[in-house]
Amino acid sequence: MNNKKINDAIKVFNGGGVVIFPTDTAYGIGCRMDDENAVKKVFSIKERALGNAVLVLVDSIEMANKYVFIPEQVKEKLIDKYWPGGLSIFFKTRPGMVSDIVTAGTDILAIRWPKHKVMQQIIHEVGVPIVATSANKSGSKTPYSLDDLSTHIAESVDLVLDGECTYKKESTIINSTRTPWEIVRQGVVSVNIHK
Repeated sequence: MNNKKINDAIKVFNGGGVVIFPTDTAYGIGCRMDDENAVKKVFSIKERALGNAVLVLVDSIEMANKYVFIPEQVKEKLIDKYWPGGLSIFFKTRPGMVSDIVTAGTDILAIRWPKHKVMQQIIHEVGVPIVATSANKSGSKTPYSLDDLSTHIAESVDLVLDGECTYKKESTIINSTRTPWEIVRQGVVSVNIHK
């Protein structure tokens, strides 16, 4: 992907726009996490009910740590093994750091650090986590290539980034805020949480 496309995406994110982008798992649709109007637009485009929390992407453990509490055990057993990569983790949020629209009014946020150099660069340049939900209407097939995108979704956003999804499977999601930890969705990463 050329630098102009990357810079265009950064500008759109920072200007309150919505972008469709490739990640290592699937094509996502998203915006800056801290822009409530943009987040509402993502929900609207996907026809996703408000009250469904959304996942965010970060470029580092340091970025995640600004918004959530990361227990040492979670870092050792999950983050150090599976990040960056196809594992999303539920954490407790730091007070006042994440909008209710993102967390569906809870104190829990799902975070992933993708193994995708372009998205890592974009998130780093934007400087805040990027809301990322699959680029499809809620309940429809998850897109793993540009050909999988519906015309309606593609035409509803400010920019579509072309690229490759390497895993072509959704992320695994683990809720680390429960004891014992819970596998919410089995995806591309196979995790044994009982070790």
